[in-house]
Amino acid sequence: MQHTLLFRTDSHNQLVDITSEVANVVSKSAIETGMVNLYVQGATAGIMIQENWDESVQSDVLNWLKKMIPHGVWQHDTQDSNGDSHLKAGFVGPSETIPVINGEMGLSRWQNIFLCEFDGPRSERRVVVTIFNTEKT
Repeated sequence: MQHTLLFRTDSHNQLVDITSEVANVVSKSAIETGMVNLYVQGATAGIMIQENWDESVQSDVLNWLKKMIPHGVWQHDTQDSNGDSHLKAGFVGPSETIPVINGEMGLSRWQNIFLCEFDGPRSERRVVVTIFNTEKT
């Protein structure tokens, strides 16, 4: 099963919790045992599994990336001033895979799924959700 989720982002750098939207897709799939893969389309965004209990973790992630990969110092900036966005997206990566256990994502209590925006705001970010059934028939 495959479904594309659409998201709007509000900031240049932002982590958007998409866990509930992905959980709804997994639930509708009726797959009990399998894998769910998330893939963001675009070269300046990523997917990350991270804690959502305390928003300071999200701020820490964005602040660390800003310190390690600053804006305005990359060769690509001469093209469209988003060299840092490409590097951040490459570092985080465009996808994550999560086991489906008893019809639900196998995330721990403290894990949530984040769409990582590094070149926003954007009116549309597309996340492709692909669910594989791994049960033996």
